[in-house]
Amino acid sequence: MGWKDVFSYGSKLLGKEDERQDDGLPLGARIGSLITLQMSPFIRASANGSVIEAPANLSMLIQAVSRVKINLSGRLYRLYIETGNDEIPEKFVQVFQNPNGVVEEIMYCTRLTRIFPASAEDQEAFTGEAGYGLGCQSYALAREQFVELGYGESRINEIFGGEEQLEYQRDAGGADTEFISPFTGSEVRIDDAMGVKGLSQKIYFMPYVRQLASGSEYLLISTEVVESEDGDYSKRAIHVDFMIGLPLELERITVQ
Repeated sequence: MGWKDVFSYGSKLLGKEDERQDDGLPLGARIGSLITLQMSPFIRASANGSVIEAPANLSMLIQAVSRVKINLSGRLYRLYIETGNDEIPEKFVQVFQNPNGVVEEIMYCTRLTRIFPASAEDQEAFTGEAGYGLGCQSYALAREQFVELGYGESRINEIFGGEEQLEYQRDAGGADTEFISPFTGSEVRIDDAMGVKGLSQKIYFMPYVRQLASGSEYLLISTEVVESEDGDYSKRAIHVDFMIGLPLELERITVQ
């Protein structure tokens, strides 16, 4: 019951302590692999007003890996270089394979912020159950939000220029459709090669995108309902992550 079957942690309970659970990943990645990104995509993005921040170190160890199962064809994986928590933003390289196993998209993602929907109404808006909210045609980030997040004035001016908000368009469904239901599914992450520790959560997911002067930038909004952590089913929680994603060319990344 390893990666190729259901990709779940808890192999010790199954009596398979000696089997790695991180086989078969795209790019030949494994937990503990060294992943290296080139600086040029980040320089180009920054020069065009992107929100993305380059990692402090471009060569990083893969700390955890996950398989995201949502209602679309192909396979979506995340190679975590920082698993994060409520205070520390997670960072990962997201890899999408088409049904034939060919890597079609690679994206470096870092969390901009995390919020906790307090009311039932808020939760329904961020799961799409209300028929609005997550899944609408566009989503805007306001200048004042970046002030609240602690961004300096000069950095905010680099990002926004003379605008008061950044407008992202839904990267799914028809442009004339006002609302579509978010992608739904699950993410199972393992935090060690044997799959003993990890996390399982239900997700409601929608990608938004804005065009820069050169290239594009993604805003990935994901409502995550944590169902278990390290096998503990009492750690249930709900939060909404706002991730900034920068597409990377395959030749700009190496895994060893």
